[in-house]
Amino acid sequence: MTKSARPLAFLLSFAAALVAYLAPLHAADKDYVDAGTAQMLPTGQRITPTAATDALFQQLDPELAGYPAFRAGMAVTTVASHDGKTLLILTSGFNSLADKAGKRDAAASNEYVFVFDISARSPRKLQVVPVPNTDSGLAFAPDDRHFYVSGGVDDNLHVFAKAHDRWDEDGAPIALGHKHGLGIIMKPSAAGLDVSADGRKIVIADRQNDAITIVDPVARKTIGELDLRPGKNDPAEHGVAGGEYPDWVRIKGSDTAYVSSERDREVVQVDIAGVARVVARVAIQGVPNRMVLNADQSLLYVAADDSDLVSVIDTKTGLLAETIPVAAPPGIFGNPQRFKGVAPNSLAISPDGGTLYVTDGGDNALSIVRLGGTAPHYVAGLVPTGWYPNSVSAVGDMIYVVNGRSDPGPNPQGCYHPNPDKQKTAACDARNRYILQLSQAGFLSFPAPTAQDLGTLTNTVAANNGFKLARDPADEKLMGELQRRIKHVIYIVKENRTYDQVLGDLDRGNGDPSLALFGKSVTPNEHALARGFVTLDNFMDAGQVSGNGWPWSTDARETDVGVKTIPMQYADRGMSYDVEGTNRNINVAIATTAERRVADPISPDDPDLLPGTGDVAAPDSTSGDVGRGHLWDAALAAGLTVRNYGYYCDLARYELKHPNFIPLDRDPFKSKTVVAYSSDVALKDVTDPYFRSFDVKYPDFWREREWAREFAGYVAHKNLPSLSLVRFMEDHTGDFAHAIDGVNTPEAQVADDDYALGLLVEAVSKSPYRDSTLIVAIEDDAQDGPDHVDPQRSIAFLAGPYLKHGAVVSTRYSTVNILRTIEGVLGIEPLSLNDAYQRPMSDIFDLKQKTWSFTATPSPALLATQLPIPRKKADGGAQHFAFAHDAHYWAARTRGYDWSQEDKIDAAKFNRVLWVGLEGAKPYPISRDGRDLRSARPKAD
Repeated sequence: MTKSARPLAFLLSFAAALVAYLAPLHAADKDYVDAGTAQMLPTGQRITPTAATDALFQQLDPELAGYPAFRAGMAVTTVASHDGKTLLILTSGFNSLADKAGKRDAAASNEYVFVFDISARSPRKLQVVPVPNTDSGLAFAPDDRHFYVSGGVDDNLHVFAKAHDRWDEDGAPIALGHKHGLGIIMKPSAAGLDVSADGRKIVIADRQNDAITIVDPVARKTIGELDLRPGKNDPAEHGVAGGEYPDWVRIKGSDTAYVSSERDREVVQVDIAGVARVVARVAIQGVPNRMVLNADQSLLYVAADDSDLVSVIDTKTGLLAETIPVAAPPGIFGNPQRFKGVAPNSLAISPDGGTLYVTDGGDNALSIVRLGGTAPHYVAGLVPTGWYPNSVSAVGDMIYVVNGRSDPGPNPQGCYHPNPDKQKTAACDARNRYILQLSQAGFLSFPAPTAQDLGTLTNTVAANNGFKLARDPADEKLMGELQRRIKHVIYIVKENRTYDQVLGDLDRGNGDPSLALFGKSVTPNEHALARGFVTLDNFMDAGQVSGNGWPWSTDARETDVGVKTIPMQYADRGMSYDVEGTNRNINVAIATTAERRVADPISPDDPDLLPGTGDVAAPDSTSGDVGRGHLWDAALAAGLTVRNYGYYCDLARYELKHPNFIPLDRDPFKSKTVVAYSSDVALKDVTDPYFRSFDVKYPDFWREREWAREFAGYVAHKNLPSLSLVRFMEDHTGDFAHAIDGVNTPEAQVADDDYALGLLVEAVSKSPYRDSTLIVAIEDDAQDGPDHVDPQRSIAFLAGPYLKHGAVVSTRYSTVNILRTIEGVLGIEPLSLNDAYQRPMSDIFDLKQKTWSFTATPSPALLATQLPIPRKKADGGAQHFAFAHDAHYWAARTRGYDWSQEDKIDAAKFNRVLWVGLEGAKPYPISRDGRDLRSARPKAD
């Protein structure tokens, strides 16, 4: 294979993109790898997975009959046999496929254990073992003749035995006996596990039950369970947090287990010699995930997200012996503010005990820590990996790393066939091109690098993440000048559209008109914003779906908890949507059981259920404030004022069947009906209680009216907040049977969202804040549509003073650059390593362009609704809009969908419903190949 120096956006086919992704990218003769030899990610980072000498990087092919092109995603765990000859790789992610009839193919929708022979330098695949559902647990028995896999949502333990050089399941899985998980409508999940030295006990972390289960693999039965929460062991400690979200297990000998508790940031020591009991709890800085014991089991090394540390516990004393920073070698990049985001998430120790290897999911690297001598220990160097490494094993002088993701790249066989003919539609469905199906795992193997190579590799990682990028004086000068002039930012996050879906028909930029489902007639305001200010035709959403799109949009990173659980949740393999403030569907911004039950009677009456306000997936701030690493936290810390309209709210009471259902009041302020309850502690006092959050039954028009009511008050009192967070979400579309005011078709809903955005921009443009306010609008992700360049290419709009007018800016920007720009304008500290070391969007500004104006135009699609739209000529005089279908059609084709939260539906299926319903018999374009179409624009859009 040869190097590819072509940017991903211009590869001629998806196959070519895959070849480029897998091609060796040697960097031994350079201090760093430049953009020509690295693959760009939608996050703004780059990866060079084969930069190490003699590195081999391969995908994981489950060899599915009928799905020859499918490759597994989200590899999470590696385990080497005790004899060092076999490596197991476990996947736990989406890995769900549709059959030829367009329905979920249960036989092919599995997770997998890949079995590799590692007795030679190059790993050789021996077997692929399917498992219906998994979480993260995988371990060999001491005799290497059995291995064990935790069954995730199936709440069981799989036992595999080797006979005649083949692994087969040894009997039925062992049931763990949990009927449900803890929380509201939760399922259990068997997570990390370990085997005792004598092979007679397996301890499994019951992630969603805050417990461990002990199994006797010989007798094939459970022999004990221990709830890890303090209040369940001592009534005097009811309401004390502890032991929640157990993730990983390590057993010392055969009588002591260590369990990492992610929410409560502790390692729980459990005596398992007899009846299991908690012996001690060791507080950990950051979120502890995976752990490893050294050879004599005197030290337990604990990887901790959010702190970018490995904590070392002395197993004899139970005390912390050391904390090791693992971001980079001292001095490799200037980080005096100690920005976080490396996300250490697994560990391995070399056979000679002299080196600790740590996977850093956040910067796509492996940290190498030399353990010789006395503490403190530091990182000696970094090795590039694939996108988001999850696990590492070390055997001899070989290192094995698996990562969870790949960039989807162009998609020439997109699964959105327009022809209503059932046979053709079914054939399209079978292509399985949903974004989480295209995100594929990787398996990297390489010999331990020499000291000389390690220096080069470390510089490569630093370059890939921008750690060595000096701040551009011109950028700093521009941001300083903008900070003096702009005092307010309105940050709008919308839902799920690609660039081509909306702006494909724009008269400029790299759009494909054939993919414009919601073109100018539906989105006249977004078209006007793109034309009047800046067309960003190479903007990437960092997140793939809402579950990681929202963390990227508000935090400039993901936490490891979200990375691991979101693909499982989207594939209906258990897990809850824990990335917007609720945990297990409980609003943890409310601290006590009594208060929760007043707010939501469905909440269980259990004082030990997630007590306090800890949020398992929330990032820490730069200064280490637990769970306070959001954009608004940084603004408040900087002494700025914040107002929240719809971000991070408890959505439970928007469900029609909820006992405390909040009515769809068009003017809740007038009736004094509280419609928004924050799910984030810091937002509780700054959230507009009359602004309805995510609810596709409710038009954005009324959301904008509520925002405008408050805005008028701020104008009158001259006290507009520094940062306004606004959630317009109706471009998500859905719940057509219950949507009010006739906003009940995809066209009407997207038009409603477009008009709300236009009205907000118009209001600012005609106010005294016109000269001091920057408006920024993005999509949280772009999963719900086709795009000829990349499934994560999306729309982004800016309006206000000092922006260029009528410009096309094709610089590759991402969500991270948006946040970096907002921070620069408001004087806010960066949130993480990602935004700290990426550039602001300097080339969209022009300090000479102070004057601006905007007038909102309703799409003619809105004139058919009951919204109070001005009966003026819309969009050049068109008074009638040709809807593809009525609400009954859309409701019938989405019957049974769960619209209660973004992405609880089958998004891939809904995408197909949209394309067929909107485009009818229109031939589907097959040239989605990343071509640059800027020179082939229509004369008018």
